[in-house]
Amino acid sequence: MRHMARRGAVVLGVTGLVAPLALALGTAPAQAATSCTTSTGPYQKKVEKFLGRPVDGRQSAADCKAIKAFQSKHGITPTIGYAGPVTWGVMDLMNKQKAVGKNPNKDGKCPTNKGRIACVNLTLQLSWIQDGKRLVYGPVPVRTGRDKYETRTGLKKIYWRHIDHVSTLYHVKMPYSQFFDGGQAFHSVGLSMWNPPGSHGCVNMTPKDAKKYWSLLKKGDDVFVYGRKPGT
Repeated sequence: MRHMARRGAVVLGVTGLVAPLALALGTAPAQAATSCTTSTGPYQKKVEKFLGRPVDGRQSAADCKAIKAFQSKHGITPTIGYAGPVTWGVMDLMNKQKAVGKNPNKDGKCPTNKGRIACVNLTLQLSWIQDGKRLVYGPVPVRTGRDKYETRTGLKKIYWRHIDHVSTLYHVKMPYSQFFDGGQAFHSVGLSMWNPPGSHGCVNMTPKDAKKYWSLLKKGDDVFVYGRKPGT
């Protein structure tokens, strides 16, 4: 989203209220959004395994119900229980995020010589706060910019904080906003962190995590964004 900063400049924020993966939807059966498909999807076995279903690679009514519930929870459309690329893409990302555990900077890409710093790994859609090599908070899932609205990479600093920020262009609330690059900010949203395809540039967080970041960070603190979000 674009919003007006205090000096009146229109800057880029986020209302995309959409999420980590911008994968192609692929071709799903042409059925109403409220229906439940009987078609077997290209990622059927992987989706069945993720959901704890019997892994036979064949769509069943119970499979469809479980897949559809997952899609509904995370805003994946069409919500018809089809085991397509977006649904599996979200699940695959969740698996990769879980595998990180409590060592998000294992690759050493987020600077450890800056003191307190907020790190954003676009590839894994994770963020955390560290102080030197010590993990302070996280890692937590985030939703960054989708294709054409990518969250910009590099070392930045928080330059403005506004706890009750509202976009003056779209009138969308952006609670706990902490701006770090030309209008791109950490802020909370009320949607799933895995709701495709992504934000309009900001780093979306759950209300709980955005509040914690607000309490742990201050104006002038460093932010480091690296990697590349899938689908961008």
